[in-house]
Amino acid sequence: MNALPILIVEDDDDLREALCDTVGLAGYQAIGASDGHAALKVLRQQQVGLVVSDVQMQPMDGHTLLREIKAAHPHVPVLLMTAYGVIDKAVEAMHAGACHYLTKPFEPDRLLAEVARYMLPSLTGDVGEVVALDPRMVDVLNLARRVAATDATVLLTGESGTGKEVVARFIHRHSARAEKPFVAINCAAIPENLLESTLFGFEKGSFTGASQAQPGKFEQAQGGTLLLDEVTEMPLPLQAKFLRVLQEREVERVGGHKAIPLNIRVIATSNRNMAEAVEKNEFREDLYYRLNVFPLELPPLRERPQDIIALARNFLGRLASRVGRHGMNLSPTADKRLEQHNWPGNIRELENVIQRAMILAPGDTIDVEHLLLPQQSAVPAETAGAGGNIDMKSLEKAHIMETLAAVKGSRKLVAEKLGMSERTLRYKLRQYREEDGESIA
Repeated sequence: MNALPILIVEDDDDLREALCDTVGLAGYQAIGASDGHAALKVLRQQQVGLVVSDVQMQPMDGHTLLREIKAAHPHVPVLLMTAYGVIDKAVEAMHAGACHYLTKPFEPDRLLAEVARYMLPSLTGDVGEVVALDPRMVDVLNLARRVAATDATVLLTGESGTGKEVVARFIHRHSARAEKPFVAINCAAIPENLLESTLFGFEKGSFTGASQAQPGKFEQAQGGTLLLDEVTEMPLPLQAKFLRVLQEREVERVGGHKAIPLNIRVIATSNRNMAEAVEKNEFREDLYYRLNVFPLELPPLRERPQDIIALARNFLGRLASRVGRHGMNLSPTADKRLEQHNWPGNIRELENVIQRAMILAPGDTIDVEHLLLPQQSAVPAETAGAGGNIDMKSLEKAHIMETLAAVKGSRKLVAEKLGMSERTLRYKLRQYREEDGESIA
């Protein structure tokens, strides 16, 4: 997957051409824009990995352009070029969301160094981006793009926090249904007695409190995509009704007698081993095969190391407005520490760590001490290779148990610190008990 292009915004034609040539010779794709309005038009039409903009432009100057970009595309980094005499303005711009500024004149090497520092990786979509530099994740996205062109049912599996819903949205955006609804429902988050009416809808008077008819998630997704998150948590009786909907492509509301034809694409996710769930009679075998038309397994973050820093920088941009800290960056030692961590909570844990570090760091640079990562969670070099899966599981268990002890057995706090759901944590702890008979609180 190629890097995204760099948007060069400069009203001096000769300088703009020179800047485009500089980044082009370094292997980047460059797009030139003669003013702020032209730049915004480019951003509406395609994604870019970085905007490099002059400040002194007419009719829209660089500061106005920065505000427009941050309002519409908050994750896109903006590097400003400014004259020596207006550095104070540049500092203000960094507080407004600019990632950095270059003082004119500057050498080409200085520009390329800043580009390498702030350039976003290959992202797809303006909400819920997919960061994919690691070959394993690139392969997954290539398969996802191919299946998106069909209407095949997709089963996304992987550990909690690996980005299954993000990939599901990626598939929807690249399908013929992209302009239709994308409806997501978490089967683990809705009480069992409400899940059926939530999925199928209900007619007026079908139960106490049903004062008016209500379409369910199946109907709401008509023409588009329905995501069933954590489908293995669906109760067995409801699985039989769901199977019939998949087979017949029609649904009946609770309390209703009319079959409503459906034109939807179904994507299901699970963080469990579904074959094992079938063997334990916790999931219907016929439904499993109906969902498993096109399986995609998402690798855990520890097995896609090339994405760790790219994701971290992406979160710095996306969380800037929420935290109120713009223009922040990671120190080289913080980068190294992030790469060493085992990430049992995967991408969700990484996002939590970055958000916390952005709050704790007193300046614009996040260092190791602001990450608050336990020292024991580093991945030893001898287990970080392709053959280290068993050791990785042992490291994950050790990290979870260590965190559990540190918070005096509070599963809620452990789940928050590791960026995983309490349900996933309970599942992992149950696995540990079954494997070695440990007494776990």
